[in-house]
Amino acid sequence: MSKQCFGTSHVPLSPAVRAGDFVYISGQVPVGVDGVVVKGGITEQTVQVMENVKAALALAGCTLEDVVKTTVWVEDARDFGPFNAVYGKYFPKDPPARTTVESRLMLDIKIEVEAVAYKPL
Repeated sequence: MSKQCFGTSHVPLSPAVRAGDFVYISGQVPVGVDGVVVKGGITEQTVQVMENVKAALALAGCTLEDVVKTTVWVEDARDFGPFNAVYGKYFPKDPPARTTVESRLMLDIKIEVEAVAYKPL
């Protein structure tokens, strides 16, 4: 099995890596294309994160429909309801398996999402 990395980052990671039929998306945070954390609360940050997940998937020729598993970190468990409302709009049918945990995050952000997609070569 070979490994193929997609995209570039200002930190030592690849936004997307294909390993065989699986594509692994690094944890996406709520920063816009300008590299600045989006203003707002969990709703606005979740929208930006999910758009970043979509963009990272696209680097490897995948879409949200190919996602089989996500891992979500929220800074405050009380944000779960609003997060879930936004997240559900991105996976309206046959959502992937998901793990969601409350955790301190590396930046002053409210959410981070990583994904695993399955798309046979």
